[in-house]
Amino acid sequence: MKKAIIKVYWVLLICCLTFASHAQIQTDSTAIYRVETTDGNEYTGVLISQDTSELILQTEKLGSLTFNRRDVLRFYQIRADKIKEGIYWADNPQSARYLWAPNGYGLKKGEGYYQNIWVLFNQVSVGVTDYLSIGAGLVPLFLFSGSPTPIWITPKLSIPVVKDKFNLGAGALVATVLGEEGTGFGLLYGIATAGSRDKNITFGLGYGYAGGDWADAPVLNISSMIRTGARGYFLTENYYINSAGEGYVLLLSAGYRWVIKKAGLDFGLFMPYESSLSDVFLIPWVGITIPFGNVPGSEKRK
Repeated sequence: MKKAIIKVYWVLLICCLTFASHAQIQTDSTAIYRVETTDGNEYTGVLISQDTSELILQTEKLGSLTFNRRDVLRFYQIRADKIKEGIYWADNPQSARYLWAPNGYGLKKGEGYYQNIWVLFNQVSVGVTDYLSIGAGLVPLFLFSGSPTPIWITPKLSIPVVKDKFNLGAGALVATVLGEEGTGFGLLYGIATAGSRDKNITFGLGYGYAGGDWADAPVLNISSMIRTGARGYFLTENYYINSAGEGYVLLLSAGYRWVIKKAGLDFGLFMPYESSLSDVFLIPWVGITIPFGNVPGSEKRK
């Protein structure tokens, strides 16, 4: 009798261990997931099953794929509207800005990004709340024989009037130059953005100041962003600056944002035009944006 009990015990134990090792977590057959592997590849599809050692993903073009857990770098659920014709449309890593100018959209609480332009321009921005963000930056000229160094902060308030269709915003650029006296300068602005985060146009108006004196006329801005594909955006931002009876200055631009993994590479050209001069020339623009914190698009990490 004792031997029979022991035998039954071992059979039950083996069955329990076998069941545990092959147990599959119930999944939502309509949810879309993203798998990023340690070798740098990315896959999107419906999660068929997962356990402690592997997960199985049903993709549209490659069929069923099985991943060993040790080969999975990140695994998270994404919104279904991010899949178009079987292709994952990556989130814009800097949807609240164009090449440099802001729009009416803001960072959500916990989101952030680092922006670098031509190596020397550095700025970090974070979402304090879903409606308020703040940034800080510098041009580290102190690295060159202790030269005076520009620094600034950029608070910004975003107000959604019609969700994903129309936003208002207001903010400031407050700057100074370390190492020099009386060098405070900046800009107060208001903006209105019509359209979504992927396709919009923004109208802005701002007043600049320097050395305690305000400009006699506002700076006008028109900017636009149009998504061109799974990983690309056309960008343009343009300024009209009245020179208080001495003519005007136009600053026109056209550029492109290429989304690489989670980062965004911006490149384009600016063309300044002054009414009193006939010369026209182009200024190249190259920048990169790297998001951090609560990166948009990853709704449920595993």
